[in-house]
Amino acid sequence: MQSITQLKILVGTVTNTAEYVAQAIQMDCADLVGDIEVQLMDGLDISAFDNPDALYLICTSTYGTGDVPDNARALYDSLGATPRFLGHVRYGVIALGDSSYPTFCFGGKKFDERLQDLGAQRVGELWCHDATAGTIAEVDGATWCRQWLSSALAAA
Repeated sequence: MQSITQLKILVGTVTNTAEYVAQAIQMDCADLVGDIEVQLMDGLDISAFDNPDALYLICTSTYGTGDVPDNARALYDSLGATPRFLGHVRYGVIALGDSSYPTFCFGGKKFDERLQDLGAQRVGELWCHDATAGTIAEVDGATWCRQWLSSALAAA
């Protein structure tokens, strides 16, 4: 089992909500892992998953008719265009969406499916935040991540 020295949060966002969630996690979970990096997906490709000592967290909204946000498109597309085995990758997913749409949280679900197809290992369940729930995504996301991260670190 690999040792985890970093939580790398890759952010796909249109309205910055996913970025705010990632920043809340960075502040709230700093006592669990010393190095938490928040990185917007802008211009990234499959090489974003090259650190074997990182635990990855995909934090993304859903855009349009169930698509990944524009800033996440290059990374998502590269996972299909230049696929390679990602068996060393352990990751989680925070998917933001609105349950009044039939494509609820599809941005996160699409990343999850593509990463699993490449051999990456999801830790825990995909977590979906519903914009219609009346709760604050940053608060709920940080609370979920503390539990998720604690379990992931204990398993490592």
